[in-house]
Formats: sequence, C-alpha cells, structure tokens
Amino acid sequence: MVRAWQRTYNFPSIITNCSNNYGPYQFPEKLIPVIILNALEAKNIPVYGNGKQIRDWLYVEDHAEALLETVLNGEIGETYNIGGYNEIQNIDVVKTICRILEKLVPIKPKGINMFEQLIEYVEDRSGHDIRYAIDASKIYNELNWKPKESFETGIEKTVKWYLNNIDWCMQVKNRNYQGERLGLLKS
Repeated sequence: MVRAWQRTYNFPSIITNCSNNYGPYQFPEKLIPVIILNALEAKNIPVYGNGKQIRDWLYVEDHAEALLETVLNGEIGETYNIGGYNEIQNIDVVKTICRILEKLVPIKPKGINMFEQLIEYVEDRSGHDIRYAIDASKIYNELNWKPKESFETGIEKTVKWYLNNIDWCMQVKNRNYQGERLGLLKS
C-alpha cells in the first residue's frame, strides 16, 4: 500500500524490512524469551523439528539505529533491508543461551544439573520455513550502516536483561498469557 501511494501520489516514504529482532521487552511467546524463562523455571525448552532452521538475528537497538539512519539519510522512495549478519540455526541459539545461563545462574532450579538437559525436540510447525535471511548490503553500501552488536554480545545483554527483569515477564504472563504459542488454530 505504501509503495502504491509512493508511485501514484508521490507519497514521501521509505520502506524497511528486517530480520528477526531480539532484545529487551520481547513478548514471552518468542523463541529467545521462551528459552530463558523456561530454563529458569526448569521447564522443557521446546525446539521445533530438528532445530536446524536458520534465522538472521538483529539486536533491537541496532534495528532502531538503522531506522533512524534511513529516516535521516535514506533516499525517499527506496527500500532498505536491515539485517544483523547473524545467521544461526535455532538449536545453536538455544545452546548459546543455555551456556550463558550456566555462567550467570550458578544455582540451578531444583532437579536440573545443566540447562541444556531441558531441551526437548517437538513436532515442527506446519509451513515452518527452513531459513529466514535478508540481504542488508544496500543499507551498508549506501548509508554505511551495520549493526554494532554481534549475536554473542547482543544475546548476553538480552539474557542479563531478562534475569534482571523477571517481574516484567511475570506481569506479562499473569495477564492470561501462559507461555503457549499464539496464533495457532485449536483443534
């Protein structure tokens, strides 16, 4: 619709597309908060299928800075892809978070020795894409923007944020959200 208005009415706009965002305040149904919160509650950490689905991860503050860059220096009528240059298999995301939790949470919930033992492979979602990736070379080449955070630095900040903001997570979960996957048809 925006593109149609650009072409038809010369509506001044810039379109952006991004890869998967992560960071503080992400809704608890998303992969990264599920991993962290389930691990802290000694609940199984669900991994769809074989966990080999690949996603490009973009730290949310990097995304915000890229949006600002496109508004200030992007060309009206152009489209910019914003990516994190962090293509990682879902299972590796899970294991990375478990390793960070091992370091940051020395006293485990009762009944577990290592957070990785909570990983449970579950039936894959219907139509689950094998790979999400984005070519962000245009924003890099034309606006000289690239993310500041690597996945390793951004995910550690994210895990620390969740550890320091458990109250926020519990408030969200107590508003009738119980950790289930939303948007699926009930049978």
